Amino acid sequence: MTRPQPTAQPVDSTDPKGAKALSSQATLARLREYMVGPSRFMTLLSCFELGIVDTLRARPGLNAAELGTAVSAKPDAVEQLLFLLVKEGFVAHDEDSGGYRLDALADVAESDLKRALAYMNLIKVTALRQLFYLTDSARTGTLVGLKELYGAEGTLYDAVADHQDLNDSWLTLMNTVTANIDPWFFANVDIPAGAQVLDLAGNTGLGAIHTYRHKTSPGLRVTTFDLPDKESEALENFRAQGLQEHLSFIGGNVFDEIPGGFDVVLIKHFLDMFDKDEVLKILSGVNAALEPGGQVHILVPVYPEDIKDTDNYNVDFFPAFFLGAAMGQGGPQKLSVYTSWLEQSGFKVTKAVTKNAAEIPPDVIPVQAILSATKIA
Repeated sequence: MTRPQPTAQPVDSTDPKGAKALSSQATLARLREYMVGPSRFMTLLSCFELGIVDTLRARPGLNAAELGTAVSAKPDAVEQLLFLLVKEGFVAHDEDSGGYRLDALADVAESDLKRALAYMNLIKVTALRQLFYLTDSARTGTLVGLKELYGAEGTLYDAVADHQDLNDSWLTLMNTVTANIDPWFFANVDIPAGAQVLDLAGNTGLGAIHTYRHKTSPGLRVTTFDLPDKESEALENFRAQGLQEHLSFIGGNVFDEIPGGFDVVLIKHFLDMFDKDEVLKILSGVNAALEPGGQVHILVPVYPEDIKDTDNYNVDFFPAFFLGAAMGQGGPQKLSVYTSWLEQSGFKVTKAVTKNAAEIPPDVIPVQAILSATKIA
């Protein structure tokens, strides 16, 4: 005998209890969106990784069996994965023929898809597995997932030296991010002609190269400052660009001493890696290294002043990424917070500008900002 199903009772939204019930239901529905988030992410990414999307781009109209043969996967699995893409309108399905074709994905340039996939690959390789241990990482201030999965101590940026999959995923995206954001950065900062510039934590020299290319002037010299093990690769990069006479490298640690004798210090993609105390140490070290009137220019992702701004995805991504996958600490701050920290460290802020969201491709997560400041005499 079939058990009768309960009938949903209408809720009176004008009654306080009814309004509360509606609010509760809406909250539970929002929680459901979080529940299915990881599975939706991997279903979509798997369709790219299996080659289903590329195959449909080249040969629209294939059915599940034909796609299975083309991508070396079970037809049943292909069909299951494509249900979501059909639901979301990424792919279209003809019920009569059983054939699939690209729908919304057909309108996206392959270069744009390549950029979006670089973000998705970074999330999969450097974050998705590691974030299983996010709670433990938040408690301990260490990357528990990195240690459990890779046996690695320290940070993601240490681990990339020993693990090729991490390095490839991280470096591919970082070089893309740097190449895309640097023209905007250098268009909005002042570097005097002939200045001596220090690129703080400049890794293997790409930032120094971009600095010289964007701000070339007679006598301009740019020095990368980073851990000593970055030196050989940085110098090779300088030689490959024919800029070895204008670019140099100094090995060291920002928490020990920052070298002096520079007119301008650049801090890009770095401050958000640390908590407040460490950020203040870095800024104080930069202040000590500059003469009065010396400049610092900072490029950093920022949270919106109204944290509920739904157009800014930094809050959605960076807390978990930094705490559970990259550093075990850190994360961006609001522009007003960075301004306050610069003032505490003996600087006068002369510019604070956030990248216009309309100028950022809609698939790109970071919303970047520039802060320029002068050392107070």
